[in-house]
Formats: sequence, structure tokens, C-alpha cells
Amino acid sequence: MNILFFSDNFPPERNAAASRVYERAAYWVTWGNQVTVITCAPNFPDGKLFQGYKNKFYQTEIQSGIRVVRIKTFIAENKGFFLRILDSFSYIVPAMIAAFFQKKPDVIVATTPSPFAAVAAWLVAKIRKIPFTLEVSDLWPASIVAVGAMRESFIIRLLEKLELFLYRQSKIIIVLSPAFKNNLIARSIPTDKIHVVMNGVDARRYFPRMRHAALAAHYHIKPDDFVVGYIGTHGMGHALKNVLHAAQLLKDQPNIRFIFVGAGAERDSLMQLAQEKILTNVVFIAAQTKEM
Repeated sequence: MNILFFSDNFPPERNAAASRVYERAAYWVTWGNQVTVITCAPNFPDGKLFQGYKNKFYQTEIQSGIRVVRIKTFIAENKGFFLRILDSFSYIVPAMIAAFFQKKPDVIVATTPSPFAAVAAWLVAKIRKIPFTLEVSDLWPASIVAVGAMRESFIIRLLEKLELFLYRQSKIIIVLSPAFKNNLIARSIPTDKIHVVMNGVDARRYFPRMRHAALAAHYHIKPDDFVVGYIGTHGMGHALKNVLHAAQLLKDQPNIRFIFVGAGAERDSLMQLAQEKILTNVVFIAAQTKEM
């Protein structure tokens, strides 16, 4: 099968969407499928191009057998609302143009939470008369309101109409949890086209192992310390200030350490809050490669 995937995030970006698209696409290739991903030049979450990349109109590379087509878009840091919307919206036209230079696929897939990759995918699928599958990784724009980035408004209601339109236009919808499926059913999306495919973990890569003594020593973690770790995006939707509040309650416990690994819009404010509260039991580590 020839699969064309639309996603505005892809490795070497390390956020959930990039990892999920890459991991699944790599398995599809292993199983004998051809996979092309149309994405942006890597810049998430800081809005800065990763080393070795340029924001060009059309460039290609191969990752693990996956053909990656990168397009030129407006680049903004993962903060605020309107610049992020412009960042996502700028994906549509270049992605569509790039899609028409690809061999006609058997199926077109797009991932959310941003709906604009899905808009591009749906338009190409409509024009080329190809089945359109939508992966729903978050209930967007409800998540924007939930984290306080915006209040209920005319714009939010318009985005909700776009969200429902894309659900209705897709042949298959993939959701990451039964709760998402229930939400869509309650909003009159047909049950038979919604399928739950939950996130997983590659047990060949991630498994219990001995603590890395040199790395622990570097971050002043003693052999008998109990470590509470968070690895991932430090964003508005992750409520990581609650973890810092827990660290404050436990700061007099000498053998409990909190470690935050990653990047994101909230990382600087989290580090500042930890400094203000003099949380010596908290360590912040920059985003790492998966090999680490």
C-alpha cells in the first residue's frame, strides 16, 4: 500500500505528534508499505530551525525507509495563539502543492491537534478521489479553551465547525482513547468509522535497566534517591506547575528528586518558579535524543 501522511511535526522534532507519526510510519514500511510524509522544516517548539535544516520550498530525505518531503512554512515559537495559528495555517497550500508531485497514494492520512494539516489532506484526497483517514490526537479546539489559552468565542465556534466538518468528511477516524471516541459519538459522528488506537511504547528501546552512575552523579542524584521524572513537552496543557507544587511539599525529604527533561513554551516559567521557591530537589535537563 502507498500511504501519504500529512503532519506538521516530524523527527528530529521530539514532540508527541512527531514521535507518533514516525514510529507508526516506520512500522508500516517494515510491513512492506510505501510511506511519504509531508511536513515542515523542524523547528518545534522553539520556532528555531534545527541544525542542518533550511526552511526551503521543497526538500526531501529518507528516514528509516520513510520518504520525508519538507515544505516552506511560516515559523513561530510554540507560544500564544495567533502566531501559532498562522504557523499551522501556512502549511496548507505548500503541503497541497507538494502532494501533487507525489505518486498517487492508496490512502491519505492526517494527524491533529492542528486541523490545518487535515484540511490540506482532505482537499488533496477530495481532488484525487482517495480515501481520507483522520487521526485525532487531541480534541482541538476544546483543548485550547481547557488550558486557558482562549475563552469561548466566535473564533472557537468557527474552529469547532471546521473540526466537525473534518470528522464527517473522513472515511475513518483514529482516536487515542475511548474517551475521545465517546466525545465524538456524543457529537453525532457515526460510531462505525471511529477506531481507538492507543499510544504504546517500543519495548525493544525502553525497558528497565541499571541506573547510569555517571549521569546520576552529573545531576547530583545519589544511589538511594527516589527519582520522579517527567520526559516530554513542557506545554500549557501539561500543568507541570502542579508537579512543582508537589516538589515544594516534599523539599524537606532528602532522598526524593524531581527531574524534568524536555522543552516547550512553559519551560522557562517553570524554571523561574522553581528558582523562586528555592526547590533544590528539582533538576531541569534540556531535551535529549531518544538514544539517551
